[in-house]
Amino acid sequence: MHDYTDALTTVLPDPAGSAQAGASAGEGASPRGRRKLHLGHFAFMRAVVQGLDTRQSWARYMRIEGEHGDRRAVRATIAWVRDEFAAAARRERRHGLARLVQVDLTALKDAPSALPTLEAFLDAHPEWRDSSQAEQWEAFEAKHGKPDVRLQRHARLLTKQLDALHWLEALIAQPPLAGDALGAWLNPALAGHLEKAGIVTVAQLIERINGVGFRWMGAIKAIGRAKAERILDWLADHEASIGLAIGSHVGRPRSALAPAELDAVVRPATALRPLEKFRVPADLDGRHGQFRRPRQDCLLDADNDYAAVLVWLRAKTGLTPAQRKAKTERRLGARGAGQPAAASALRSFPAIPAAPGTPDLEWLNALSHTQRAYRKEAERLLLWAILERGKPLSSLTHEDAQAYQAFLADPPPAWCGPRARERWSPLWRPFEKGLSAPAQRQAVVILGSLYRFLVDKNYLIGNPWTDLASPVSSAPRLDARRSFSAAQWLFAERCLAALPESPMTHRLTVALHLLYASGLRISEAVAAKAGDLEWVSFPADEADGQAIDGWLLHVIGKGGRRREVPIPYEITSELSAYFDRRGLDTDLEDAENKAAHLLGKAPFEAAGPTATRRPPRPGLTVRAADGISASTLYDQIKAFFTDCAESLKAQGNERAERRFRQASTHWMRHTHASHAIAGGMPVQVAQQNLGHASLATTTVYVKTETRDRLRKVEAFWGKAEERRRVGG
Repeated sequence: MHDYTDALTTVLPDPAGSAQAGASAGEGASPRGRRKLHLGHFAFMRAVVQGLDTRQSWARYMRIEGEHGDRRAVRATIAWVRDEFAAAARRERRHGLARLVQVDLTALKDAPSALPTLEAFLDAHPEWRDSSQAEQWEAFEAKHGKPDVRLQRHARLLTKQLDALHWLEALIAQPPLAGDALGAWLNPALAGHLEKAGIVTVAQLIERINGVGFRWMGAIKAIGRAKAERILDWLADHEASIGLAIGSHVGRPRSALAPAELDAVVRPATALRPLEKFRVPADLDGRHGQFRRPRQDCLLDADNDYAAVLVWLRAKTGLTPAQRKAKTERRLGARGAGQPAAASALRSFPAIPAAPGTPDLEWLNALSHTQRAYRKEAERLLLWAILERGKPLSSLTHEDAQAYQAFLADPPPAWCGPRARERWSPLWRPFEKGLSAPAQRQAVVILGSLYRFLVDKNYLIGNPWTDLASPVSSAPRLDARRSFSAAQWLFAERCLAALPESPMTHRLTVALHLLYASGLRISEAVAAKAGDLEWVSFPADEADGQAIDGWLLHVIGKGGRRREVPIPYEITSELSAYFDRRGLDTDLEDAENKAAHLLGKAPFEAAGPTATRRPPRPGLTVRAADGISASTLYDQIKAFFTDCAESLKAQGNERAERRFRQASTHWMRHTHASHAIAGGMPVQVAQQNLGHASLATTTVYVKTETRDRLRKVEAFWGKAEERRRVGG
């Protein structure tokens, strides 16, 4: 048996008198990034020292390190904690205590088990806890008889170790704080996985969890459900010291959450917030802006810049009343309250009360595509003016406009985040990255429109965006290369035909064929109804002497411009069959079909990787005439293109695989234009079908001339080479 005499005779110093000295000594000796110890480590080690079953203590205090069933991890953690205890004692020059805390009492085989330990006796009889040790032993002997020498020695060592833990706890135990590095609290492997995902501090971890919500760990390598649950439990245990909470929305799927629950995740503030949650300070709200006209001369019912921006935004072409109603119903009705979160760690955020005088902003949830684009630019400028420039919008000068244009090209990293983050999320940011030259020009055009509106309505005296130099870009505004070749589209058709039968597959087939045949924007396709289709007939004319009839789709496109798009008979035949599968009349002109969307919701069924969806919320019915959102169709088509890419990867066709992975729904519009013009459709006809305001936009798709030039140059060079060889 080892000699522990020095450890037994160690005198424990007063923790209150040594804590400050210990902290200063530790700062110099502790390597950067040393893991910290919290109260849970000490509670767990007290159970270990007393020889208790550690399973419950591990589950309560140390589960973040792994499951108790991993005995190797448990032993390694205990050894690490003992080493940290010893290192802290040595920093205090208590070398005997350092040896004491590393003694493993469970390894000593000379402690009889018939009698309880002194510590167990004191737990059962707390009235003796404040007595001297001699009195404690006297009471123990009166209760259980006199223990032998070995038990007394073991009990004294146990008491000394527990006293040492209490002293060390007061000296070095710390609570986790929001700004702490994750490496200070989590085991290196777990912290390393999070750091690779860009999550370095405790606050960033909580922001990530609240910002993504359910299955927040999905994009983080090697963090599965079990580890995610341990992290949530650990954060909940230390919520008081961290000062940040995990919301209840994290414990439920997105489809089970009501809009109000998501709206409450981020509170309004004067910070990087979406327009509806940005609070403009009173001294920067523009009531006394430098370039304001007198209030009595203004034609707007707006006292400040924020209100003026909302009036301008609302004046833009919006959704029709029917579209607004449908979008509101989808937002409010498609998500129920769901089931309460199972994890006790999750809590609900309180509802956010509206600030006094705050306008009703619910209408911002039902904007047209044009309004969303305009909101984005006004939102960015407002945030920049207040947070970066310290000026109201009504005080910006031409020089400010120039500075903002430079800012657009290279916004700070804190202003940038993934595009996929929704507006309710704390991960939302105004930018994804710096804007390209065309995007900068678009922003300037929109902001110029905003200020022209304010000048025209006598809100401002001038427009700082007038005569602002536009950034030069050598790239065309519309990239026709983002389209499929004829061979690639044929491959996509083969993949489409190979999908298993299901309502989702039927809709995907009809949607892709409709987009390819018509060149519709995705927003136009999901908005189209049977009532927008019209059968037209034209008599023979002098050009070809033939009568013609067919289908036209009446479309309200970008900027509220109306156009008529011819739809091939084969596509309407597919639509008719698709309506039949949905339980609708096969006659597209039937009066009962008038309000039916061409692309409808599909009932739930498991039908393969591309055509699966979550079960609908209980009680939510799917009506045959209901439409779908643009994001729903986008996700389905994007998933289909990804499946095509996987097939090409198996074939080793890297170039085509890369193109399918890059492809989005807008590629269908480009593909239609490129293939139609290459097939002989006049550019003017394509312009009308696509709804381009300028013919120059459509001519981007004209490849015939360039193709002919390439062919002729190759022929010229081939003849030159032949002459050179003959001459040589």
